[in-house]
Amino acid sequence: MTHGRRADSYTPRPDGAGPRDTAARYVLLPLRIFLGVTFVYAGLDKLTDSAFLKDSGAGSIGDMMRAVRDSSAIPALVDMALESPVGFGYAIAFGELAVGIGTLIGLLTRIAALGGALISLSLWLTVSWAAEPYYYGNDLPYLMAWTPLILAGAPLLSVDAALRARRRRGTF
Repeated sequence: MTHGRRADSYTPRPDGAGPRDTAARYVLLPLRIFLGVTFVYAGLDKLTDSAFLKDSGAGSIGDMMRAVRDSSAIPALVDMALESPVGFGYAIAFGELAVGIGTLIGLLTRIAALGGALISLSLWLTVSWAAEPYYYGNDLPYLMAWTPLILAGAPLLSVDAALRARRRRGTF
């Protein structure tokens, strides 16, 4: 038995990209799919829940905001939402839907990710701020999960990538 490098273990591709390079190109795709599906689901769930989009009552946005007002990091933000709880509920639902769709198809991905991060930040500072210990609240991990997409966008399998390729070819 000889010791040394095996010649057949890795054959470089002509474009210089090996298996690790290929994997690195697709690394954000699972995150994009997870966040996109989750935010589309969250938006649709709110829009189809008749109890949620009410000023008061069990499961309503109004009652939820009143319940978290005193324990939130920014009570003024909750007060603003309480001026029109139903309107705020619709804004959050449609915002989550737009962010989710934009993230899934990769359209204006960095802007969609920034929107997702802002939604997560506002929910963390209001609804899940009182979670003890802090890592029991789910909005902070979502906020952090948006960061790679804000920084990198959707370089592959996206409308953004297709538009970028068309601009490079000059067919746009």
